[in-house]
Amino acid sequence: MRLQKLEQGLQIVVVGGGAAGFFAAIACADAHPHTRVVVLEASQHPLAKVRISGGGRCNVTHACFDPALLIQHYPRGGKALRGAFTRFQPRDTIAWFAQRGVDLKTEADGRMFPVTDESSTVVNCLQEAADRAGVVVKTSAPVMTVKQQDGKFMLKLRSGEDLLADRLLLATGSNPQGYRLAQSLGHSIEPPVPSLFTLNIADTQLRELAGVSVPLTQIKLLLPDEKPLEQTGPLLITHWGMSGPAILKLSAWGARLLHKAQYRADLQVNWLPQHNLEHLRQVLMSVKAEQGKRSIAMASPFELSRRLWQYLLNRAGIRAGDRWADLSKKALNQLLQQLTQGRYAVQGKGVFKEEFVTCGGVRLKDVDFRTMQSRCCEHLYFAGELLDIDGITGGFNFQSAWTTGWIAGHAIGEE
Repeated sequence: MRLQKLEQGLQIVVVGGGAAGFFAAIACADAHPHTRVVVLEASQHPLAKVRISGGGRCNVTHACFDPALLIQHYPRGGKALRGAFTRFQPRDTIAWFAQRGVDLKTEADGRMFPVTDESSTVVNCLQEAADRAGVVVKTSAPVMTVKQQDGKFMLKLRSGEDLLADRLLLATGSNPQGYRLAQSLGHSIEPPVPSLFTLNIADTQLRELAGVSVPLTQIKLLLPDEKPLEQTGPLLITHWGMSGPAILKLSAWGARLLHKAQYRADLQVNWLPQHNLEHLRQVLMSVKAEQGKRSIAMASPFELSRRLWQYLLNRAGIRAGDRWADLSKKALNQLLQQLTQGRYAVQGKGVFKEEFVTCGGVRLKDVDFRTMQSRCCEHLYFAGELLDIDGITGGFNFQSAWTTGWIAGHAIGEE
């Protein structure tokens, strides 16, 4: 088989045409014009995840500009990213896109999107930047094997084509082939498991409330012999159970524990965390004293929808026709229990739209985050989700891709 050597100059091959791969390729070609940079994308469509992210709007990053605070949004990899974010963080991402004609806007929850609200704006920007920098992008070019010999990398593509590279960057996301390539070059892999998913709750009456959302809840994941995991935030009731930012964040932090438990656990929900228990008790006692003849089910004295209020009354054993005057001390305590410490049996997981994220990947101790170079294999670099890094929803996974890609791109082209 004829071995194809790329043009003269330092030969850089990036395996993976996603956010991290493109960003690294552009950074390398811009910073080191003497290099020849080729991106190999296994599918026909590079940047596919960028295109579908944020419901087609692309959540580019998050308006969090303090690295010490930023790393708190990464269940895995935050410590390793601390130094990296001092070199390239969301403020730098904003500037990078602005310099290329893409302005970002900040929404109330801190998520940042292109002002066009179209992911194609970001995709086009990356593709045009790569083209201007002279990056060659090859699609439908999956890499089957990589071998290092005499300090160079020999890549065999599924097409039968062979490529020779001086430096290699793996940015294959959660593609299993990327893990296999990393392992073949001496790296250990933390077993990948799903992160960022919804929870299935086997309660038909709860599921009938699909579409009901609560702007602030406090939830706890309860597993035997494990410290409870806690999150606060909005919660959405769905046809299969529970979703929303609080659930997604909890699933990210509890990804490995839930996987180990085969996605069976108890979820404790406080529907009114803005009020302490004694305040809630006083409100209920006050309503009981002042509106004794009224039906309990007619309206909630708290910031809850009538449908959810009636569901919680039923769980507390309070009948639809009961009046406030009929509310016994035992029933009042049961209602408080449901409002603040109701338990729901988790019996499986769903997915978070198409934005599937995994935890796991190349072990971080084997990567030098000053350059993103392998500590196991000289001239091998990593970027993006192939690493054992994952963030919660909100633009954090893209930011780690931009950061690790930028650092790797600048380092990989140095002579």
